[in-house]
This record gives sequence, C-alpha cells and structure tokens, in this order.
Amino acid sequence: MSPTNPTELLSNISAGDARAADELLKLVYPELRQLAQRALRRERPDHTLQATALVHEAYIKLIDQTRVDWQGQTHFKAVAAMAMGRILVDSARARNREKRGGGWRRVTLHDAFSLSEQRELDPLELAEALEMMKQVDARQAAVVEYRLFGGLSNEETARLLDVSSRTVERDWKMARAWLRRELTKGASE
Repeated sequence: MSPTNPTELLSNISAGDARAADELLKLVYPELRQLAQRALRRERPDHTLQATALVHEAYIKLIDQTRVDWQGQTHFKAVAAMAMGRILVDSARARNREKRGGGWRRVTLHDAFSLSEQRELDPLELAEALEMMKQVDARQAAVVEYRLFGGLSNEETARLLDVSSRTVERDWKMARAWLRRELTKGASE
C-alpha cells in the first residue's frame, strides 16, 4: 500500500523512490493548480502559459531537487508557489527580450500586498526589489515570498521559518513598507 501522507511521500522521493513522485502529484495537484490559477490572475490577460503547464513545469523543477530537506506539505506548497513565481518572471524576461523591452503590460500586485497608491507594477520590478531585499534582510524576503506567492498564513510562514507568528507579522509589515518605498522610487523621480 502506498503512503497517502505528503510528508512521507516527500521523504520517499528524497530517498530515491520514483513512484512516490507520481503519488505525490496525484495528492497535491488540486492545491498546486489553485496556486497556479491565483498566480496567473496577476498576469496580463493574454499570457500564453496556462495553469496546467505552470503546475507541471514547477512540479518537475521541485521533484528534481535532491538537496531539499522537505519539511512537509506546507513547505512543499510554499516552494512550489515560489517556483511558479520564478517561472512567470522568467517568462516575462524572455518576452521582454523578444520585444526589446517594449510592449509589456504591467500587472496589479496581489491584494495581499496592497500598495497604498494601487499603481500597477511590473513583475520584473517586484522580482528585482525582492532580490535587493534578500541582501538587506533575507528573512523578510522569505516572508514576502511565502505570504505573497505561496499564499501562506502567518502561522504557516512562522513554522517554516521557525519563528513566532508575531515575528512574521512584524517582518511582513516592515517588508511591505520597504518594498513600497523601493517600488515607488521610480514613479516619484
């Protein structure tokens, strides 16, 4: 009988069990598809990547990871959401290269982030700002990725980062303020 616990399946995958990857996909696919649909809602309407393709591409990247110590289903979900975000950023970069920087459409940042000005943002600007944030405060950057891309709650994020929920709340508040400042610099200059 095959395991039905995602954490056990992740452990089996790390141990080299190829069948566990198939079982895990069956188990987490609906949730990954919801994450993909949410991520694609923030993209331009004519985006060519569909939720199914995004799930499969992210899943392939995740299952090929051999150095990850999976901490359970929440960790897997968060990493999957971040992988989807990176795939979408890579897609935007490729599209911009093709068009030599012109014609790309800005997208509104997800409601969870809610900039006060509600200006539209380029996903590449957000990705660059997050990279800068990682240099300033890696944990705050992780909180943003888990909350914004992973859709995780404060409690889930706290468990993954091994900190208190209150610390996550403070980091989330500080990170939003920092990103707001960084992302509005260009608009005010």
